[in-house]
Amino acid sequence: MAETSAAAARRPRVLLLALLAVVLGGGVVYMLWPAAVKPAAPSNPPREQRRPASASGTSGTQRANGASGSLEVRLDALKQAPKAPEEAARNPFRFYVKPPPPPPPKPAVVGPPQPPPKQPGEPGYVPPPPPPIPLKFIGVLEKQGHKVAIFVAKDGKGMPVYAAEGELVMGQYRVVKIGVESVTVEYLDGRGRQTIPMRG
Repeated sequence: MAETSAAAARRPRVLLLALLAVVLGGGVVYMLWPAAVKPAAPSNPPREQRRPASASGTSGTQRANGASGSLEVRLDALKQAPKAPEEAARNPFRFYVKPPPPPPPKPAVVGPPQPPPKQPGEPGYVPPPPPPIPLKFIGVLEKQGHKVAIFVAKDGKGMPVYAAEGELVMGQYRVVKIGVESVTVEYLDGRGRQTIPMRG
């Protein structure tokens, strides 16, 4: 009888423990079941999904403006060539002040027109000077106590010519004075007097 009453007293405890185990197991299954747990909300709100391009062929700028109302995409500006880099006009390691730009050029002063040259026979006509004497003075020698100058043509052609003071050279020029390193010669009419240095 005592064993039967002890077994009867243990049954409610076993049933209670079994019921408690079933409740705990159900709670664990409920917590681990994915459909029972709500997903956590993302920290950033999802961005608005862009609509696919329509078949009518609207441009990217029109779609962007229609989506946000303020976004403007300029695709043509991306195709332009970049500007060439400018030369650096500042040196951080040297004190330099950029000089001012040069002043504009002054306008050319145009004088009064020159009168045409006067013709021979007109009053105030001045004849042009004669051409230079084409002689080359190459040396001096003494002959009977008189100095004699030695000449040759400037082009180097012909033989040397000798002439003392007052004498003619090649029949066109007169020797006025013979110096140590130069000689003075003029035309027969006294024009075109010039000093020719010695060039040996």
